[in-house]
Amino acid sequence: MKKRSMAALTAILVVASLVAAAPGQRAAAAGPGPGDAARSAASTLVGGVDLDTVTIPELQARMHRGSLSSLQLTRAYLRRIKAVDPRINSVLRTSPTALRQAAASDLRHRLGRTRGPLDGIPVLLKDNVNTRDMPTTAGSLALAGSPPDTDADLVGKLRAAGAVILGKTNLSEWANFRAAKPTSGWSAVSGQTNNPYVLDRNPCGSSSGSAAALAASLAQVAIGTETDGSIVCPAGMNGVVGLKPSLGVVSQSGVVPISAEQDTAGPMARNVIDAALTLSVLGGRDTVRADGAPSLTDAVGRPGTLRGKRIGLWRLPSLGAEVDALMTRTAQRLTAAGAEVVEVTMPYQERLAALEFPALLSEFHRDIDAYLPTRGGPQDLAGLIEFNRTHPRERSCFAGQELFEQALAAPPTTDPEYRAMRAELTDLSRRSIDEVMAAHDLDAIASPTNPPAWTTDCARGDNDVIPSSTPAAVAGYPSLSVPAGFVGELPVGLLLMAGHRQDAELLSLGAAVEHRLDAWRAPRYLPSTPSGTAR
Repeated sequence: MKKRSMAALTAILVVASLVAAAPGQRAAAAGPGPGDAARSAASTLVGGVDLDTVTIPELQARMHRGSLSSLQLTRAYLRRIKAVDPRINSVLRTSPTALRQAAASDLRHRLGRTRGPLDGIPVLLKDNVNTRDMPTTAGSLALAGSPPDTDADLVGKLRAAGAVILGKTNLSEWANFRAAKPTSGWSAVSGQTNNPYVLDRNPCGSSSGSAAALAASLAQVAIGTETDGSIVCPAGMNGVVGLKPSLGVVSQSGVVPISAEQDTAGPMARNVIDAALTLSVLGGRDTVRADGAPSLTDAVGRPGTLRGKRIGLWRLPSLGAEVDALMTRTAQRLTAAGAEVVEVTMPYQERLAALEFPALLSEFHRDIDAYLPTRGGPQDLAGLIEFNRTHPRERSCFAGQELFEQALAAPPTTDPEYRAMRAELTDLSRRSIDEVMAAHDLDAIASPTNPPAWTTDCARGDNDVIPSSTPAAVAGYPSLSVPAGFVGELPVGLLLMAGHRQDAELLSLGAAVEHRLDAWRAPRYLPSTPSGTAR
């Protein structure tokens, strides 16, 4: 990012804070309840702000005035991690240098030399993102030794922007690409992450810890990664915002891979503006928008209104009658705000479902064999399979590694049959979005992000068939989950999809949708929920 004067940066932040006014003014909780003792164990109040609802522009304005410091903010999050995280098990480790990073940011603020909107803002990283000063495990004991030699490119950008790298979050081991019936949020390194809303429910995966930590207000923003659904599903199921950027917007160098054709890291936050400002650091102005479209900063500063926007609703009744009823109410609220909501169906989905998994097997074999030699431990997929066979802790929740074994036997990516498969996947996934948007003159396509969270069960594995993330994931197009509401105590997200490199436009629309739905509420850490309210 180009350096800006302090006056210019402050102006941007003041404008941006207007966008976030509604989320920032929402009630922090629905009132006293059975789980309130967990929330009172560490206050969400620091320096005159509520961590549950405060936005990055509001924090920066206070740090600029001197009424809040990054050191205060970082200490508050570290206290909350210590007090609250034992219930949800979302944070693997905190950085030993976090307080030093915060103190350095405070000095820059005093000298008027801040580096942008993330300067002094605490960020958690999913533990498949390389950090030179902390282990990076992908949840596996095979990588639990020494830290990587270098940071991932995206971590370098965060450090250069002055962000405080607060620590690493738990994840579904190997980003949920190991077993045929995995349990999302479980890793051999850290065990099971729980959903903060109802503790016996699943957080979805694979960015489980990142989403759960945000729901519990353990950091201001977090980084997740997605191949298909691994940012947006945890965001929806934990009641936060998650953006899967367009493919290539965020560098994947130094991120444990599944597939270079679909993998992307992306921002997760409690509100859209924080996600957008984080993307402006991770990506860059020229990589997040279609030609001729407004810049990302312009888009979040001028989100506009829903009046005249056309949104296609892909209902997905397979996610249950309660979710479908929530989508009906959501459509009514968007219509009342001036949007036109038209019902759509997405073509080619059965063919995409048939082709995606075989293609990912070949790509995983290629990409993990390229990554492993950069680390200590097994040096290829075959060695990784043998490691799991000889380490019982790797099989303590689920024993299977069927995906590893199938990937080892999959045709190489030089095979003509594989090449034809990936070409068809790319073509059909892009057409599935482009054709629907063109036919109905849409600004975006919306669908439910997730069903209500299922009960976590190692013996059964996940109870998820969630097709909404696939079109954008395979196409490499952006998708954004914002809170839509609740089924009982369990959050459900609204997934918004748009066309190629329309990240800025999607975030602007997402801010308007977020403002209208105003669906966020803080978790109550309930031990369970009555049967019958969700699967």
